[in-house]
Amino acid sequence: MATLLQKVINTYKGSLLFLMLTLQPVNTSSVLAQEPSLFTIGVGAFDIFDDETTAEFRLEYIFPERQKIGIFTPFIGFSGTANSGSYVYSGIGLDLFFGNNFVVTPNFGAGLYGNGDGKDLGNPLEFRSGITFSVRLSDYSRLGITFHHISNAGLNERNPGEESILVLYSVPITDLL
Repeated sequence: MATLLQKVINTYKGSLLFLMLTLQPVNTSSVLAQEPSLFTIGVGAFDIFDDETTAEFRLEYIFPERQKIGIFTPFIGFSGTANSGSYVYSGIGLDLFFGNNFVVTPNFGAGLYGNGDGKDLGNPLEFRSGITFSVRLSDYSRLGITFHHISNAGLNERNPGEESILVLYSVPITDLL
């Protein structure tokens, strides 16, 4: 019998594949050439499919278009929970533009996790995969929602994993200075 987590992952993979195969990004060269570095703040819920659900906040720096690694945009970040859990990470994302304003960003990262008084994920080294749906506003800021799964990928016998959902707001760094 498939667990709830397996069902969510299978649904997520199928949805992403469907989007990638059926919808074609448009205006990518002119749209992407202008992407600035972004500072992101987020608030939401940590461990949404388990009994240790708590509040989560996130701070993230997304590198500008000119610092891409191939087609991938690097990012670094920090997230924390109301139970003093913390996760410092870095990773890559792939911005898929649909029109000039709707952006779907599948992403992957790795980092160090400390559970504080919260959920024990089994290992300090944890991997994060997820997807973000956002709207890019006229000033290049973004407003969106993100879903992530964090797991140690079986590096330890204990590997409960967790899923988070957050609302994000990203603002160009130049607007902060």
